[in-house]
Amino acid sequence: MMQLHISPSMRSITISSSKVAARHISYRTLFHTILILAFLLPFVFILTALVTLEGANKCSSIDCLGRRLGPRLLGRVDDSERLARDFYKILNEASTQDIPDGLKLPDSFNHLVSDTKNNHYDPKTFALVLRAMMEKFERDIRQTKFAELTNKHFAASSIPKGIHCLSLRLTDEYSSNAHARRQLPSPERLPLLSDNAHHHFILSTDNILAASVVVSSAVQSSSNPEKIVFHIITDKKTYAGMHSWFALNSVDPAIVEVRGVHQFDWLTRENVPVLEALESHNGLMNYYHGSHVAGANLSETTPRRFASRLQSRSPKYISLLNHLRIYIPELFPNLDKVVFLDDDVVVQRDLAPLWDIDLGGKVNGAVETCHGEDERVMSKRLRNYFNFSHPQIAKHLNPEECAWAYGMNVFDLKAWRKTNIRETYHSWLRENLKSNLTMWKLGTLPPALIAFKGHVHVIDSSWHMLGLGYQSQTNTESIRKAAVIHYNGQSKPWLEIGFEHLRPFWTKYVNYSNDFIKNCHILE
Repeated sequence: MMQLHISPSMRSITISSSKVAARHISYRTLFHTILILAFLLPFVFILTALVTLEGANKCSSIDCLGRRLGPRLLGRVDDSERLARDFYKILNEASTQDIPDGLKLPDSFNHLVSDTKNNHYDPKTFALVLRAMMEKFERDIRQTKFAELTNKHFAASSIPKGIHCLSLRLTDEYSSNAHARRQLPSPERLPLLSDNAHHHFILSTDNILAASVVVSSAVQSSSNPEKIVFHIITDKKTYAGMHSWFALNSVDPAIVEVRGVHQFDWLTRENVPVLEALESHNGLMNYYHGSHVAGANLSETTPRRFASRLQSRSPKYISLLNHLRIYIPELFPNLDKVVFLDDDVVVQRDLAPLWDIDLGGKVNGAVETCHGEDERVMSKRLRNYFNFSHPQIAKHLNPEECAWAYGMNVFDLKAWRKTNIRETYHSWLRENLKSNLTMWKLGTLPPALIAFKGHVHVIDSSWHMLGLGYQSQTNTESIRKAAVIHYNGQSKPWLEIGFEHLRPFWTKYVNYSNDFIKNCHILE
């Protein structure tokens, strides 16, 4: 039995028991003890509450609660945190250690788990095998992506069977059908080809189907189609088929003229040195027609850069048809103002107001491509087209200068004839050939960016929307609002690799009731 005795002086308390010797506790000691408990108990209460919220309410004994609270009260780390630290240490060691040659790797995570059980892998071996697996999968994914980009490049550079069929059938029709050979335009309308009161469009292409869409969309979108005159330039092999199409498929009241490059007396080697350069420069032919993978260190490039490199090596960039736009003032000496269109565009709005734009003495009315909602499409500056490590480029150009777009351009030919744009274009083209294409590698736009420097008048971006041939995320509402939409890029709407949700904006102008279209199974 325990007894409590308070001394007469009230200075101490004695606790005695029949089995234990009496103990004297002073009031001062008791006071300090109570004070310490009063300080600690709130913290104990809070920790207990936290443990309870974390699931300590499942503990059925004080011993369990002590095991949960003990490490926190004593500042110790529980087993899970220690295991995590050990795991991070093992991963760090595995990331720096060389992977042994000939290490057999599982094909899947399930196989890895099975091998770990069967072979009794220690944590370090498991981490090393896991790292080797991930690195292998990353290499496989990169190789697959590069193979996909290469195949897409070849698909974009090829001629679809249906379009090839269309050209052959129309060429045959030209030789057997007098109506397919009729004069374009009719003799009484020939004077309108040089009438500056009309709206003249220039289109240079060897794609009959694409040309038909450009012309049809422009005529159908016009408020005054009788004022439209299309001048279509094509190569010799496509001339008969192109002429047949527009002779058999009238776009009255608009006027269409079809001419082959062989029908322009002005296009001689003396006037167009690019002809000789394209035909005789072995390095140029090898660059565009040789192996597109040879010399490319795929381990040190990104898929996006590789795609850009492939696009820059498209054979179309050494086609004379692609360079003809720089000779428009000489090819059409009687015209004052024209709109040049690429063959991969669709006209959705009346373009007549373009002739009312005052270019302020400038030559080229174009949309800039360095700002806009779509950062991928509208983020092009000169640094995106030129090699600024080349001293000539660094000396003459500003890498931050905004670029502009080909594809829909308003050209003031009267102002153009007063400049040396063509000579500047030829000069820089020759310099790039001499430097073995080290100044730029992407088609006809880079030399044009130099030649037209100081001669460009910026027009509103709503006139020309770009990127439908390589940007699948293009906003369809923005497409509907644009005057001209441009499928620049590899995924042309007439190819199987074209984006399905963007194709209808183009196919709505394909005449599927036409017998030639049906018999060649175009885009079925």
